[in-house]
Amino acid sequence: MNDIPQCPKCGSEYTYFDGSLYVCPDCAHEFNLDDNETAEDNTVAKDSNGAELFDGDAVTVIKDLKVKGSSMVIKRGTKVKSIRLTDNPEEVDCKIEGSSIVLKTCFLKK
Repeated sequence: MNDIPQCPKCGSEYTYFDGSLYVCPDCAHEFNLDDNETAEDNTVAKDSNGAELFDGDAVTVIKDLKVKGSSMVIKRGTKVKSIRLTDNPEEVDCKIEGSSIVLKTCFLKK
């Protein structure tokens, strides 16, 4: 009955066709059924500005971050060198002040 697919990003059933692309009003994700773009987006690590991240990149923290289980705070503007990508494209491994930490890519910029 309903030929409009669910959003591949958030699973919302309220997607609509906007002439050339399907649009999700919940997460603002735009997609096309013919493209495999969504599979590629899920495997590529990107910073907060959408720039692709690679092993060994240097990034900057864009927000003060409290480290769970510690009194340590990573201040905004802290430069992190030599990041390592993980299996999860939303996380990177790095060392800050001698501690090995996993950071979310949404709090980093290249």
